[in-house]
Amino acid sequence: MDVSHINWLAVVAAGLSAFLVGGIWYSNILFGNAWMTDSDLTPEQIKNSSKGKKFGFAALFSFIMAANLAFFLADAKTDVAWGATAGFLTGIWTFCAIGMHSLFELRSWRHVFINGGYSIVALTLMGTIIGLWR
Repeated sequence: MDVSHINWLAVVAAGLSAFLVGGIWYSNILFGNAWMTDSDLTPEQIKNSSKGKKFGFAALFSFIMAANLAFFLADAKTDVAWGATAGFLTGIWTFCAIGMHSLFELRSWRHVFINGGYSIVALTLMGTIIGLWR
């Protein structure tokens, strides 16, 4: 690993991309209603929760994820194909972790696939951005 190969603007863009994916993924157009139902949440609970806290920590965690992925991809040979592959494989790992936790929380398989699927898509996009923008 050579940190001189990390493009920090790409890391920021990759972190922000998680918000784009999440905004679409958890919208009512895609999986928002199903996710709320399976999370035992109501629209009122979502509305009354602290948006600053949610989005602030989500941003922090997204940037940590992107930076962590960038450290693994910090090699002169990294290209867009390897970035996307590494992001996808990281997403699979995350999917499995979400699955294990969700099983013990007695969550539905639909809930596992909604949250785990988001991780796969978001991390694949992160890896693609980091691999492409060298």
